[in-house]
Amino acid sequence: MPDGALSCPLLRYADADGRPAEFVLTGAAPRLTVGRSPENDLALTWDAEVSRLHATLEWIGGAWTIADDGLSRNGTYVNGERLTGRRRLRAGDGIRVGGTLLAFREYASRRDESTRVAADVPTLGALTESQRAVLLALCRPFKHGGAYATPTTNQQIGAELFLSEDAVKTHLRALFTKFGVGDLPHNQKRLRLVERALQSGVVRDRDL
Repeated sequence: MPDGALSCPLLRYADADGRPAEFVLTGAAPRLTVGRSPENDLALTWDAEVSRLHATLEWIGGAWTIADDGLSRNGTYVNGERLTGRRRLRAGDGIRVGGTLLAFREYASRRDESTRVAADVPTLGALTESQRAVLLALCRPFKHGGAYATPTTNQQIGAELFLSEDAVKTHLRALFTKFGVGDLPHNQKRLRLVERALQSGVVRDRDL
């Protein structure tokens, strides 16, 4: 199981007042419940679309998994796909239960991850001026550690930088390759690119 606060994965979401909140998966309990009832480990009491017992999180085989098993009225969605059976969670996954979005974040450890990521990413000098501009625009919503942020869309990047969407896509493809995320599923690439850029120091908060 996860063995310390620094290495614990977590779920990020917006609370009843729309403020960023975190639910840390410490591993102290290998099975956790999510639902509207206050008795749940993660109680989303304000969301009327969430069932009283909606889904379960379980630590199995060295990874966190999520299952619905027909518990919920409206279903559970991971990266936009309705959950059937049990699914292993991976860094960057987006989970929707009712009207609430949960972002799954996972780090081996802050120090170890920073060291590993730094070894896997390009130096600032290896990026063209245009690639750096696109990367900064992509990361901008994460300024000040935005807990509930999502990467900027291609259309928004293009509007900010006066580039066509095709040009933005071309620069992003190059960035995916340089940052070693090109082989990830399409719905994970953008977030992992942001995480690697920020963790490695290629992009700093003051740059945004």
